[in-house]
Amino acid sequence: MSYAMSQLLSSSEGCRFPCSSSPVLRRQPTSMPAKSNYNRVRSTSQRLAVSVGNVPAMRSTEKRRLEKEENERKEKGKTRKSGWKDYIEQSKELIKSDGGPPRWFSPLHGGSRLNNSPLLLYLPGIDGVGLGLILHHQKLGKIFDMWCLHIPVKDRTPFTELVKMVERTIRSENQSYPNRPIYIIGDSLGACLALAVAAHNPDIDLVLILANPATSYNRSQLQRITPLLEAMPRQFSPGVPYFLSLMADDPSRMVLDYMVKGLPLQNTARELLGDLSILSSSLPVFAEILPRETLLWKLQMLKSSSTYANSRLHSIKAQILMLSSGKDQLLPSKQEGEKLYRLLPKCELRKFDDSGHFLFLDDSVDLLTIIKSTCFYRRGKYRDYVSDFIPPSPDELQKIMETFRLFNSLTSSVMLSTLEDGTIVRGLDGIPWEGPVLLVGYHMLLTLDVIPLVTKIASEKKILVRGVAHPSFFEKPKNGKLPELSLYDSYRLMGAVPVAASNFYKLFSSKAHVLLFPGGMREALHRKGEEYKLFWPEQAEFVRMAARFGAKIVPFGTVGEDDFGQVVIDYDDLIKIPYFGAEIESLAKEAVMLRGDAEGEVANQPIHLPGILPKFPGRFYFYFGKPIETRGREKELRDRDKAHKVYVEVKSEVEKCIAYLKEKRESDPYRCLIPRLLYQATHGFTHDIPTFEI
Repeated sequence: MSYAMSQLLSSSEGCRFPCSSSPVLRRQPTSMPAKSNYNRVRSTSQRLAVSVGNVPAMRSTEKRRLEKEENERKEKGKTRKSGWKDYIEQSKELIKSDGGPPRWFSPLHGGSRLNNSPLLLYLPGIDGVGLGLILHHQKLGKIFDMWCLHIPVKDRTPFTELVKMVERTIRSENQSYPNRPIYIIGDSLGACLALAVAAHNPDIDLVLILANPATSYNRSQLQRITPLLEAMPRQFSPGVPYFLSLMADDPSRMVLDYMVKGLPLQNTARELLGDLSILSSSLPVFAEILPRETLLWKLQMLKSSSTYANSRLHSIKAQILMLSSGKDQLLPSKQEGEKLYRLLPKCELRKFDDSGHFLFLDDSVDLLTIIKSTCFYRRGKYRDYVSDFIPPSPDELQKIMETFRLFNSLTSSVMLSTLEDGTIVRGLDGIPWEGPVLLVGYHMLLTLDVIPLVTKIASEKKILVRGVAHPSFFEKPKNGKLPELSLYDSYRLMGAVPVAASNFYKLFSSKAHVLLFPGGMREALHRKGEEYKLFWPEQAEFVRMAARFGAKIVPFGTVGEDDFGQVVIDYDDLIKIPYFGAEIESLAKEAVMLRGDAEGEVANQPIHLPGILPKFPGRFYFYFGKPIETRGREKELRDRDKAHKVYVEVKSEVEKCIAYLKEKRESDPYRCLIPRLLYQATHGFTHDIPTFEI
């Protein structure tokens, strides 16, 4: 039995806080027995208490579980973690002698969180157990103060009373910590509950994360179960097997998933048989969680909660992240997610086309990664892109590398840098380890340079470069024509921030490595014949900001886009065609336009997609020039004229780097793809491919 189980009150002990005073989180009383379970909960959270009873401590079991998890992490790649297995095992313990009213419990014991961590409340689906986040407890517990709602099997609390219960909790928390957001994760039925609470409390700062909301109940297959249950004799309970059959994944799809993941055939068969065994063995447990009368009650609650939530959508002002499964056999979640995305004003949508209804029990879904990559984590009223940023974990970095492995292999980037004494070396040794550092360079066509640049520095130098990006990477109108924000999730996960003076200030203050392309969109969407031409503004503001913090400025050049494609239809061509001209004007009105006060070509940054003729893949080249020191020159570079001289120096160095690469690549025997493939076939695909002589 895990620590979470020990926090629940058994029916034989009674509720420490009577129902009349609300079985929700309470402040610590003036005195409590020193060895009570209550104090153990308080050691986990200093601001919340929970109704608990005297349950035997099970530290040895907990220790074995932690050791098992550690062994599983070591065996990662050989086997995969099963959310269903853990869910079933812990549910068996939780539902034993399960009585009393609905209540909160903490799924974690001890551990450390970030300072000022916000409260996270988990509202379960139709099962009511409260273990739907079991795969995510450890990760979420590092950045949230997390509590889960448990609804006992025999409990018959109406939906409206559950709404009031959650409301009392969030109002109490908001009164104590008015400047912190409160997170609510709602799963299916719990999503309806979260929406209802948000509709009743528009003045409280709520962040909702909703998985497959049951607001689509009137269009779901679940409606078929109710008349079937009511018509059958009590000794038969056909609802649960039907429910389980809808829940189970298609075995053929599971086999395909394992093969795509690269698991050996014997592992594939073993894992598949294991999953089928778990699903079959879970039937008795589900029969205990959802006996006939409970299932009927929950289905009626689904219907009423769906109607209740749908009628109040217009009142919701909360920030919402909608998660929709594409293969949900219980609810039409994909269509419902799109509908709610259009209706709710502050809503973002992420789709999981290969997942079923129980999204959080899918081992391929990492909820913390989703929260980080969508920029939904904050500890104050507004997100701070620097102080609220959580660096990607090694696993997340590895997944990003895997995502872009093919592109990085095709481009086979050559990285050159300059040491302090002016020596040019292959690799990234010339980039300073200690920040703050500002990398300033030329922006390649369609921002193709960002992926190999950031991933290479992360993998070789173990340095996370914080890119300064266009605001369209972070926010777009719902009915607009800009690309979906999900396309930029990896960039945000790696630490990209919107371009703003305040973000520069905070990044330099934190001694970060910052990536800046002064040419912005004008360089990334350049016209025909403008390859490697810089379009920089006249202002030298980034020099003065860097000097204020003594940051080193590293100019760099990038070459290779002309070996992958050629612009054949540019902005000047498209604007003359009525249809495309209207589209460009529409995008211009939709997007945030930067540098409105600038003059010349740099101010001309219309969003459009140029026509590009692909070429047989060549190679990318990056050359980082000698770092320009600003430390000790703070007073000197406050002068605009002197700062401008440094600015001109940086721009000149970038142009020299580009010229150097264009000349030297002509002598690279592996500039073309075929020689590189032959070299890798001979020496191995992990071997560095040679290049020109330096």
